[in-house]
Amino acid sequence: MAPDHPHSSFCGADPDTVRNALAARDPLPGASGLGPATMGGFGGRLGDRLVRDVLGRQPVYSEADAADPTADGAWAFAPGELADPVVVPPGGVRTADGDEGVLTLPEPPAREPEAAMAAVTDAITGALGVGDDADSAGDSDAVATHDADPADDVAVAFSGGIDSTLVASGFSNAPLYVVGFEGCHDIAAARDAAAAMGRSDDLTVIELTHDDLIDAVPRVAAATGRTNPMDVTIALPLLVVAERAAADGYSRLALGQGADELFGGYSKVVEPSEDHRVDSDTVRGAVRETIETLPGQLERDVCGLSAAGVDPVTPFLQDRVVDAALRLPGELLATPEARKIALRRVARETVGLPETAASADKKAVQYGTYVSRELDRLARQAGYKRRMDDHVGQYIRELCGD
Repeated sequence: MAPDHPHSSFCGADPDTVRNALAARDPLPGASGLGPATMGGFGGRLGDRLVRDVLGRQPVYSEADAADPTADGAWAFAPGELADPVVVPPGGVRTADGDEGVLTLPEPPAREPEAAMAAVTDAITGALGVGDDADSAGDSDAVATHDADPADDVAVAFSGGIDSTLVASGFSNAPLYVVGFEGCHDIAAARDAAAAMGRSDDLTVIELTHDDLIDAVPRVAAATGRTNPMDVTIALPLLVVAERAAADGYSRLALGQGADELFGGYSKVVEPSEDHRVDSDTVRGAVRETIETLPGQLERDVCGLSAAGVDPVTPFLQDRVVDAALRLPGELLATPEARKIALRRVARETVGLPETAASADKKAVQYGTYVSRELDRLARQAGYKRRMDDHVGQYIRELCGD
């Protein structure tokens, strides 16, 4: 989320609300009623402190050697604005005396299934502006708010999966953008989902070429401060969509970020006791592990969007949705037969998405767009063979002039 203007010192919420949340050590003030219902993250300078919300939804950085990290010129919302940036940890407060962890993501017990499902339904429909809570959608929290009848400045990043299709349902008049190489999964899925929703005319397809990849890689690296292949191939499609939306006159981009992490969308959470990728042996514990990866992902994605000149709108990352998701029992998260069970029930039973969209699976963006495959192809064409250590990473660094 970009600041309101270049000299703004705070983003995402009213500073007084955040001061109260920090004093109360309330990590999700939009869920407790301390903040507005649409609250979904914050960050910036509050007096002699740099602060960042518990999920890191607004990245904040300071110079590594700054005597006073809150001084003008010593901190920024984007890493590229500093010589040696160090990110403020999620839930942290940074002062001249160092970092202090103030906010901690809650670990509430699971609710009984019926109550948990009702809470998630209320939270999601309220966040999307499609339920009884839609009248709260006019609050001013920039990270995750929108009008029930969307304003003209919002576009939707649309891959045809359940997450972006649900988001699109809350922005019925917004244009939909999908990116990828010709023949890729995401473009086909987006066309199918848009047609099922009667919104084919709203869909803009951005077909990538190898030249597009070569041109975009340095911009992604500069915006995110990262050159590893995984981060670059994930961030690149989002940056391209954001740049196109900005060029078309849109200043906000609605995203489905957080849905996989919060609602059990990863295969590794299904049978965690048998999956080496997670430490927990329960579904809820494994989902918790994926939620804890969000700050690093959001740091990358928000910086990419900001570099493109757009603000993210992330309904699934509103405090009320996070709080409800944290209380889901395992049986409403993932089983061997299905994932994102509660989210799909909301899509079917309350929002009324077409079954093809409600049941749609989503490939990881770097694979669904073919960006990972084609960057690997370009690396090999440039002489970086797969037998070489980190061959794609070496190619990325060459493109960046390192």
